[in-house]
Amino acid sequence: MGMGHDMTLRTQINDALKQAMKDKAATRLSTLRLINAAIKDKEIALRSDGGDGADDGASDAEILAILGKMTKQRIESARAYEEGGRLDLAERERAEVEIIEEFLPRQLNSEETAKAVGDAIEEVGAESIRDMGKVMAVLKTKYTGQLDFGSVGPMVKDRLCG
Repeated sequence: MGMGHDMTLRTQINDALKQAMKDKAATRLSTLRLINAAIKDKEIALRSDGGDGADDGASDAEILAILGKMTKQRIESARAYEEGGRLDLAERERAEVEIIEEFLPRQLNSEETAKAVGDAIEEVGAESIRDMGKVMAVLKTKYTGQLDFGSVGPMVKDRLCG
């Protein structure tokens, strides 16, 4: 199922929601509703900030950031449930992660991640750990939703300290 990139993420999510209603797919439906609620919260926040992008809602980049945060929360919960022996709950969190990830771009593999880190270091001319913030900022701009920044941080640190 290739999704056209001319469609905004918002449209993709809403289409998936309509389809889930037709299919009576309960988990899918509740997860998509959670995604939409998170996007609406973000838009309300944007509006109260009076930003210029207030009328057209959350951008794809903002939605990707929301989705990334949602998957991260669920992966952490699933882990906690597994440790507590609540496999049923862990299972549910993981099912939600799978649904949310359908809307995220493909994750970079370890080689691509290493290359992205190297490119970002070069781009900002980073020479020491003091430049770490700049490097991370470049990576966040280019690869939101495609990188796990929790594991990228230590990689950047290694490169800059080594």
